[in-house]
Amino acid sequence: MASASLMKLNASSSQWIGQNSFNQSHGSSSRLSSNRVSFSIRASGSYTDELIQTAKSVASPGRGILAIDESSATAGKRLASIGLDNTEPNRLAYRQLLLTTPGLGEYISGAILFEETLYQSTTDGKKMVDVLREQNIMPGIKVDKGLVPLPGSNNESWCQGLDGLASRSAEYYKQGARFAKWRTVVSIPCGPSALAVKEAAWGLARYAAISQDNGLVPIVEPEILLDGDHSIDRTLEVAEKVWSEVFFYLAENNVVFEGILLKPSMVTPGAEHKEKASPDTIAEYTLKLLRRRVPPAVPGIMFLSGGQSEVEATLNLNAMNKTPNPWHVSFSYARALQNSVLKAWQGLPENVEAAQKALLIRAKANSLAQLGRYSAEGEAEDAKQGMFVKGYTY
Repeated sequence: MASASLMKLNASSSQWIGQNSFNQSHGSSSRLSSNRVSFSIRASGSYTDELIQTAKSVASPGRGILAIDESSATAGKRLASIGLDNTEPNRLAYRQLLLTTPGLGEYISGAILFEETLYQSTTDGKKMVDVLREQNIMPGIKVDKGLVPLPGSNNESWCQGLDGLASRSAEYYKQGARFAKWRTVVSIPCGPSALAVKEAAWGLARYAAISQDNGLVPIVEPEILLDGDHSIDRTLEVAEKVWSEVFFYLAENNVVFEGILLKPSMVTPGAEHKEKASPDTIAEYTLKLLRRRVPPAVPGIMFLSGGQSEVEATLNLNAMNKTPNPWHVSFSYARALQNSVLKAWQGLPENVEAAQKALLIRAKANSLAQLGRYSAEGEAEDAKQGMFVKGYTY
């Protein structure tokens, strides 16, 4: 699939997105734009109304997404941090702990699952998707197949998984999934090259169209990695370029904007930059990006935490919700919801209740942040510890 994408993109991998590239017509973009007029209008598919309702359900006031779609290898790293072996029973025990938390649906509207979890049942025989439905939590599924090196680029990656995606998505829908997630990344220290940005945007657009054709609301996630020592202005510059490409290709693929969700990274300085940004500054820059690039037809913007501490991610989300937005601005957190849970659980059955209380504390904090009502007063010191990992994969 990569080769087809590369032919379509027709961009030089040596061309980086630099300070001047946004104001100049680089050859590949200007040539493509003259031939990019599409006169076809997508007929409303059989799933269109359902997609719109699903997206609205996930983007409901005071709620966000719990991301537990880590691969088995990454789940193993989580378990290893508390001294557990990476076995299916241990993975099931942990994910069951999360999804059976009483009252979780008050703060969580959707849960992104790994394929293993989508097909699992609890130890007492109840399907995981039914556990979620009973709490009015929409089941979702990670559908990408991970990052691999992008030939011809500046040591960058592209996301694989389009081959067979339609048939897999149809099966996921039958199993009860109603939304999907596809993560690709853009690295600022690697340029980024125009090739990598266009490949990311095109792959996301194809995935989104395939998902909608099979009844799944696509979460569109081009993550701008925190790696690097760049300024917040540089992050904004790259993010604007990435999102302009993403929305161009979404439109070219006739994706219904009312039936998608976004999962962007917040606009922050690089993790190694000498100056940290305040929540108000991060909110200012991130909302500036959204207003410039995201149509108001998109119902929900569910931010990833990207290695921020639990408290940082919540404070930044709260700052973005101090004033009204044309979209539901919320969260789709993994580590920023799970870190305290793992520490409380330690793999011991007698700690399950304490771990579930820890999850509710974090979920409620982010629910309040979605409503612009969060205060960090009384937060534990552990929740303030950053979780950035250079070159993080999952």
